[in-house]
Amino acid sequence: MGSQSASQSTSHNTSRNTLQGTVQGTVQGTVQGTVQGKPSDHAHKRLSPGAKNPPSRPPRRIAKMFDALFRRYRLATQIACTLVLYSVGCLCIGISMAPAFWLFQRVAQSVSSLSQWAQWVIQGGTVAACYFLYGTVLIFVVPVVNWLFRVRLKRWRGSYYSFEGLRWYFHNGLTYLVRYTFLPIVTPTPLTNLFYQLMGMKLGKGVLINSEYISDPCLIELGDQVVIGGAATLIAHYAVGGFLVTAPVKIGKGATIGLRATVMAGVQIGEKAKILPNSVVLPNTHVPAGETWGGVPAQRINLRSR
Repeated sequence: MGSQSASQSTSHNTSRNTLQGTVQGTVQGTVQGTVQGKPSDHAHKRLSPGAKNPPSRPPRRIAKMFDALFRRYRLATQIACTLVLYSVGCLCIGISMAPAFWLFQRVAQSVSSLSQWAQWVIQGGTVAACYFLYGTVLIFVVPVVNWLFRVRLKRWRGSYYSFEGLRWYFHNGLTYLVRYTFLPIVTPTPLTNLFYQLMGMKLGKGVLINSEYISDPCLIELGDQVVIGGAATLIAHYAVGGFLVTAPVKIGKGATIGLRATVMAGVQIGEKAKILPNSVVLPNTHVPAGETWGGVPAQRINLRSR
């Protein structure tokens, strides 16, 4: 009996020690993994049986390789990237001009039997129409190319000579292609809003954009009934300490950005707030809802006391 009791006691202690060891190992593995930023193998097996390790990210490795190459051969890679961007720009313009050339040739052939003056007048009007046709097609072609290159920006801080810097360079290069060749002619019209939406900008209902001076559109969000005044500048990037910084810009419902005002990266403007003309809202500034700001740099202005 004594031997059997001792055996049961030993078995019970062994089971208890085993259980304690298992729990202790799991807790230690979890705590250790949390401190180090990832669970240990022991905790991973206990807490997530059958779970697979996260897949590797080849694009990230490619980005690191590109960053190292870019920093080592800055001039060569910069020239190469510029040539690629110019080539892509020429391709976009060529595709957009093709319908315009087709239209002009058809009209020129159809009026060839008219008098010289009549041909000049009709062909001149056709050239003007072809320009608008070119610009309208370009508004659709450029966003498609932007999508094909997977150019989507995010909040980031780093070197110009990097993979993310190249994405920023291409996104704005494509945006400026439309901005400097056609957008001023159709601002403000629905074509302006459509272009920026296709480039990734988030627009609410009833938004009025009376300016073509917008950079980094995929990082900008405008709420319902927002008004962007004439020649106002919205820009979601800036430089500091030799680094490029990109950060989202969010303008709340019913807010107004005055004539030639500047809103920089990281700025958040609340609902129904007003930025007075020629003001500069510095990076990462928060303008509360309903307030009026103005000046350089922009600060709160109490209009009731004036």
